[in-house]
Amino acid sequence: MSIETTVTRAWQRKALWLWLLLPISWLYGLIMLLRRHAYKVGLLSSYRAPIPVMVIGNISVGGSGKTPLIIALVNHLQKRGTKVGVISRGYGGDTSQMPALVSTTSLPNVVGDEPCLIVHMTGAAMAVSPNRQQAITTLLDAEPDLQLIIADDGLQHYALKRDIEWIVVDAARGFGNEQLLPTGFLREPMSRLKGAHVIYHEKPNTDSAKSSNQPQSSERLTMRLQADELQRLWSPQTAIKQIDNVVPASNSRVHAASGIGYPQRFFNTLESLGFDVIGHPYPDHYDFNLTELLQYSDYPIIVTSKDAVKIKALLSDYTAEQALSDEYAELVSRLWVLPVTAVLSDNCYDHLNQQLKALGIEADSDISIKTTS
Repeated sequence: MSIETTVTRAWQRKALWLWLLLPISWLYGLIMLLRRHAYKVGLLSSYRAPIPVMVIGNISVGGSGKTPLIIALVNHLQKRGTKVGVISRGYGGDTSQMPALVSTTSLPNVVGDEPCLIVHMTGAAMAVSPNRQQAITTLLDAEPDLQLIIADDGLQHYALKRDIEWIVVDAARGFGNEQLLPTGFLREPMSRLKGAHVIYHEKPNTDSAKSSNQPQSSERLTMRLQADELQRLWSPQTAIKQIDNVVPASNSRVHAASGIGYPQRFFNTLESLGFDVIGHPYPDHYDFNLTELLQYSDYPIIVTSKDAVKIKALLSDYTAEQALSDEYAELVSRLWVLPVTAVLSDNCYDHLNQQLKALGIEADSDISIKTTS
């Protein structure tokens, strides 16, 4: 088990030994406060893009559902007639090749797994770079008619000015011991939520909202992840005799391998669908290899869409050099993906449309906008 996985589990259990790290959290908090104030008063410079920027982020370490949310927002904006692009730091990619544009043929080890997934699901113009200004410049050079840029996970990147800011909170996971790193898993204190546009990621059809410490009202902005149908992870051009199209039954035992920010959410989703789950948590953005997947034998293996991006690339590289062995062909026959779709409350779209209108970005009157609730 990796150090990252061990610490993540300790955060969720609120392990007592974490309090030994409190002095480090105090120092971290002080540095964060001074840094943010330095940007606010102009001691540190920040970049203003030539078009409006919407930042999607969170105050905690680990997954909160940002990527599915961004995909849902981009799809909504495209239907609205808004020309939208996306930028990201491209975590897990090759920074020596950045800034870079992302296309449907881009590789996750070059531009990152999440950018590959976003472009695959939306077809949006996208650029990646740890330097957000370089990412924006690269994006606008390629797509000068964009009206809005969505910045993935740029909440703490105060070197980039933003016009809209949405903070995603995992209402079911909560805030652990509510302490800053490394005692807890907060990047910024909970006071950061005051006055912000907060999207509460809730479990579907549960009372997670009621158990939250946050105030409840009809104005609460929420989202949930809706599981879609299982899909075969990889379908090679040539037929493989071991492959069949029998989808794993909902009452069957399965392996679940997950390298996302909060793997337990993925395991819980599969369990809610009726699967008997053998969970295999990995660190976020984990680089899988085919050999280690072979150890999960006897049962189907289900992964997330983000992990599938990397595993597909591995299989493409492998088959480009040689035919699949019987062992790997059998593995391919057991690999499945569980896609999810972010479903936003109607008032999320109402707030977004109001924010865009205030920035002078009007919807195309010839396009009918429909949302899923």
